[in-house]
Amino acid sequence: MENEERVASLAKPVKKGILRLIFSRFFVILLLLLLQLALLVMAYLWFRDKLPALLEIQGVFVFVMVIYLFNCSMDTSAKLTWILIISILLVAGAAFLLFTQSNVGHRMETDMVKRQIDSTRTALAKDREVLRAVEHDGSGTDDLCRYLNRTGCFPLYDKTQVTYFPLGEYKFAAMLEELEKAEKYIFMEYFIVEEGYMWGRILDILLRKAAEGVEVRVMYDGMCEMSTLPVNYWKLLEAKGIHAKAFSSIKPVVSSHYNYRDHRKILVIDGKVAFNGGVNLADEYINRIERFGHWKDTAVMLKGPAVRSFALMFLQMWNIGVEKPDYDTWLSLPAEDVDGASGYVMPYCDSPLDEYKAGESVYMDMLNRATDYVHIMTPYLILDGELETSLCYAAQRGVDVKLILPGIPDKKVAYSLAKTHYKKLHEAGVKIYEYTPGFVHAKVFVSDDRKAVVGTINLDYRSLYHHFECATYLYKVDCITEIESDFQETLSKCRTVTAESIKNEKIGYKLLGGLAKMISPLM
Repeated sequence: MENEERVASLAKPVKKGILRLIFSRFFVILLLLLLQLALLVMAYLWFRDKLPALLEIQGVFVFVMVIYLFNCSMDTSAKLTWILIISILLVAGAAFLLFTQSNVGHRMETDMVKRQIDSTRTALAKDREVLRAVEHDGSGTDDLCRYLNRTGCFPLYDKTQVTYFPLGEYKFAAMLEELEKAEKYIFMEYFIVEEGYMWGRILDILLRKAAEGVEVRVMYDGMCEMSTLPVNYWKLLEAKGIHAKAFSSIKPVVSSHYNYRDHRKILVIDGKVAFNGGVNLADEYINRIERFGHWKDTAVMLKGPAVRSFALMFLQMWNIGVEKPDYDTWLSLPAEDVDGASGYVMPYCDSPLDEYKAGESVYMDMLNRATDYVHIMTPYLILDGELETSLCYAAQRGVDVKLILPGIPDKKVAYSLAKTHYKKLHEAGVKIYEYTPGFVHAKVFVSDDRKAVVGTINLDYRSLYHHFECATYLYKVDCITEIESDFQETLSKCRTVTAESIKNEKIGYKLLGGLAKMISPLM
């Protein structure tokens, strides 16, 4: 009874209403941010009126900024967006560019993240025999492994069992079962945690395990405290014996660091079991409640040595800002090989704070090496030029490229932007489908019955450029056939996008998509 009351106090649904919004932390922060922006605009207008000479100076300034854009390493689509902004807003646009490029507000965070990655590049042993086993089979898995290990510590593993979950409710059931077995530690890192049935069931176990002496750590993205959780929710968890952190909490200060969110979904238990995929900890992800029709999501469960990689990823984020981080205690726990497990597994993550585009590079590698098919499920389709070219090129050289996208959108702007790519992709031979029953939140690539990626990485600028992400690369793993079967099952519930449907698309979507595309790299 006492435990039920503890859970209820932490997992009751958040009350909605206009008064709650007005007196919420979100409203106060929004008001303060708007006030700061208004003061900046007023200062600019005052100087412009008082100093006519500034108009001559601004022309030179804008010209210099355009030269800078042409010579920087930014994505071409982003350059075009910034040139448009500067051409309209002149000095204000250029100042906004300088503000975002100078990393105001998160230089310290950037340095701390890089230190954690650099200090753990050798934290996990790399089995050279495993890499040699795939060096000469033409898959490119060895090349991909070498590339990813330039960005961090991502060994390629064998003897790891992988279970694929075609729906969030299946993952949830397995999570509950595995959490009950925890003896040493539970690490959870999720983009969204929302009070309700799913989180309440999980929290009940976490509270019991913490009381038993299990090390329980929970990390969620700071945006949750603006929408799905009370302010400083981590303090409530701490008071109940659960170690908790909010990643990059929103504060009433204008800063570009809010762009970089922790979009990862990781659960690690005792170094023996790990979960990864698109499923957050909220009721719509398990179809307990209905939002945007039926919610189609996917995940994987790992058992074996590859679990260590997810433990390392979690600890790297947890230890940001920690003076003396402890890795050895948790990574030194013995890994258990799973005899008879097929294929190779390589968990990896992507940081927006380095020069690598790991998430996009893995997807493009699969597209460029495929010989038969590449089948994709993604909730969003907001592509840069390189990824769009890779999709078109794969289709044009005879690869069966299929995309499944939502039939019912969660965001009208993102849905409209996806449709701006349909015509070019369709003309190149890419086959596009929309999931009729509802919303697809899965992030899945499967290729040639031998490669797959299941993780958190969407096909949009947010995931590929601005978020912390993670995924699981699979090669010759038995469950790849299940992933492809799930794709085909999902495909049977989709409507086909045709040249006629593209031509006859609603004018509202066409207008909204066309306008939004001009600033899509900033969304």
